Amino acid sequence: MKSKKVLIVDDNALNRRVFEHIIGQLYEYDIAENGKIAIDKLIEGHYDLILMDIQMPVMDGISALKKIINDQLTKSPIIAISAYADHNDKEFFLSTGFKDFISKPIKPKLFLETISFHIDKQKNKYPCDTDVCYEDIDIDLESLKKLLKYNTVENIKTIYDEFIDETEGLLSEIKELINHQAFKNIGDKLHIIKGNSGTLGALKIFNSSKQFEKNIKNEIFENTLKDYLTLNDNLDSFKKHIQTIQILNP
Repeated sequence: MKSKKVLIVDDNALNRRVFEHIIGQLYEYDIAENGKIAIDKLIEGHYDLILMDIQMPVMDGISALKKIINDQLTKSPIIAISAYADHNDKEFFLSTGFKDFISKPIKPKLFLETISFHIDKQKNKYPCDTDVCYEDIDIDLESLKKLLKYNTVENIKTIYDEFIDETEGLLSEIKELINHQAFKNIGDKLHIIKGNSGTLGALKIFNSSKQFEKNIKNEIFENTLKDYLTLNDNLDSFKKHIQTIQILNP
């Protein structure tokens, strides 16, 4: 019987599904789509650990953390999750009160080890992630194999189909924003693509959306159309490649 319960706070439905399948192997879980809902759930019940995405609508992760600390809603560890890999970003999140930080794209084994380190007090081995570079390939087969440890082939294929459909929709929205020169509104769309592609090991899409988002944040708009076309091409390449993977198409 599972005796520990994790609260997953993330506005992205696909991310939540992946997290649920991994966490559900060892722990009970509940979900919240933003920081406000998470606070309401913490008022109502107890969770042994909270996984908190940073960038969310209604209430972001840092604002939620501050209210949780100020109102003393829980003493359980709260772990930040975000698509940042820079050491300074991790130090910043820890300085705000988070007990740990997990970067997207997550690695399932490291993800579970980090959660277990904080939730199971008798485990004292802290996981170490030294892999901070991501190859420019359509799909990371090692990430896929690790995901398959916690999901059926049919489940993974459904998740990839949902990822493709959602990314195509987001790219269509980005194209419209480019046509109207509303460049600053593109960042939120890219953040979703980056997070999903990283989680699923779609590394070309992850790398190109990460660079695209960085350019938007830095207001380098002269590269916007080129960045969009690159990202679109990488999605097409991913769609073709996914059909050739033997473990998904036996």
